[in-house]
Amino acid sequence: MDNTHLLIQSSDLKEVKSLLNQILNRPKEDLSQKLYTVKEASSLFKVTELTVRNKIKAGEIKAFKIGDSVRIKHEEIFNSLQEVKSIKYKRKA
Repeated sequence: MDNTHLLIQSSDLKEVKSLLNQILNRPKEDLSQKLYTVKEASSLFKVTELTVRNKIKAGEIKAFKIGDSVRIKHEEIFNSLQEVKSIKYKRKA
């Protein structure tokens, strides 16, 4: 009898389950320590780099310098995004 279906042995099934568990349970990337460049921040905000630099100068986004480059913490990026969204959708009285 020609069986066209593949039989999965229990040992193979256990191996597949083990691999899936490893994938599902691997630690998520810790973004709290991630630093963004002005270019990365501008692409997240969908604005120009100049706009991000102006927001930094105005104090709306906190950033710091490492050598000649400017870096922005992950939490600052997303705090700023939340503020932009809340301002954008505020009701006008």
